Amino acid sequence: MRLFVFIFLLGTLLGRAADRPNIVVLYADDMGYGDLGIQNPDSKIRTPHLDQLARDGLRFTDAHSSSGICTPSRYALLTGRFHWRKFHKIVDSFGPPVFDAAELTLPEMLKEKGYRTACIGKWHLGWKWDAIKRPDAKPTPGSGYASADFDWTKPIPGGPRDHGFDYYFGDDVPNFPPYAWFENDRVITIPSVPLVTPPKTAEGAWEARPGPMTPGWDFTAVMPRLTERAVAWLGEQQGKTAPFFLYFPFTSPHAPIVPSAEFSGKSQAGGYGDFMEQTDATVGRILAALTVHGFADNTIVIFSADNGPESYAYPRIQNFQHRSAGPLRGLKRDLWEGGHRVPFIVRWPGVVPRGRVSPALISQVDIMATLAAITGFPLPADTAHDSHNLLKVWKSDAPSPRHTIVHSTNVNGYALRHDQWLLVATKTGAISKVPAGFDAAHGYTEHDQPGELFDLSRDLAQRDNLYARQPGKVAELQALLAQVRAKGQVR
Repeated sequence: MRLFVFIFLLGTLLGRAADRPNIVVLYADDMGYGDLGIQNPDSKIRTPHLDQLARDGLRFTDAHSSSGICTPSRYALLTGRFHWRKFHKIVDSFGPPVFDAAELTLPEMLKEKGYRTACIGKWHLGWKWDAIKRPDAKPTPGSGYASADFDWTKPIPGGPRDHGFDYYFGDDVPNFPPYAWFENDRVITIPSVPLVTPPKTAEGAWEARPGPMTPGWDFTAVMPRLTERAVAWLGEQQGKTAPFFLYFPFTSPHAPIVPSAEFSGKSQAGGYGDFMEQTDATVGRILAALTVHGFADNTIVIFSADNGPESYAYPRIQNFQHRSAGPLRGLKRDLWEGGHRVPFIVRWPGVVPRGRVSPALISQVDIMATLAAITGFPLPADTAHDSHNLLKVWKSDAPSPRHTIVHSTNVNGYALRHDQWLLVATKTGAISKVPAGFDAAHGYTEHDQPGELFDLSRDLAQRDNLYARQPGKVAELQALLAQVRAKGQVR
């Protein structure tokens, strides 16, 4: 009788686990829309693993991050709430957490449904550094805080463990101090010396902020070690009945652009192209680990990126004839589509049909409501304010419930995307500096209007500013922008 009861209970637990798919979110850093090979026929970068992931699942061609920069997009993905409702800037070196204790995060939601949760990679959402900062600590102009300003033996609150993740491993931010490995709520490699960088990167600048560094810190080794830890963590989930959620925010292809030796010189797009091919290889290793450990058939894999490519993408066009933004105008930070329209792939065997390409307008904030629907979690009314449930869109050609996205990288400029229309509610969508002569060489004309209006259904490159010719549409979209800014989406 006891054996029967045990078998019954075990079968029930296994059945419940099978009803709740595992979830893996792979999040690239500063990857352009046109860096995904299957999405850019003229690409000089090979992405075979991502291309296969797209063939095995669903690829969205009109998907957006919340911001044109890093921290805000990560906050939005993990809360289902547009960042501009709360803040605009990134968390700077030794900055505080952006989450409030009361905010429901994606990992907290999944934990309530019995998931084991892990974040491995770039956090960049802040910690409560004051908990380990010495009372007399003061940053020095030009060099920041020193190692002696902190008690590294203490735990650091406010990080991933305090916002729903059972486990964290990473380096927090690849180009911000401390340059050290974190595990859970502690630094495990003491950063005891000031930052030292080698003479050059594979492309671009180091962009490394001054501060304490672990002796012998190797920027090139960061992505390989993160990949190894993510693969190992997946292996550790074998034999466990509860489902898992792995959030793996990459440090690549963000600066410093430091591809490993095995990838150096492999692409036709310089050091960045090499780093992108390494990024693709990391995706391949995660997918292989899911297969090896028997998880692939019951795991949702989502791949996307936090914003468009960095400004090094401009010389990349001239030097290698590779457009990291593909057909889009603008780069990281910009209000134009290239700043926030990003790669987005979903694979869920047996549920999401293979090989589909969807033009549906979606945002990364929609991940929250969609996974809530999949896992049977009733979202409270005061959470995930901007998130739409896209499950029907994932499973079929159903139209997207989303028609509108408000974009903003800083408090001085907003843009509204509504259906095929893009309204830039400031004089220009450029925030990153456009090189002299670039616009003229690529057919972008100057204008003297107070804003920009584009019909993306016929002008994806955003060359034809309709602002002066369609005042009625401008007024309509300005009113809608004010309305959406004033309140969240209605679920």
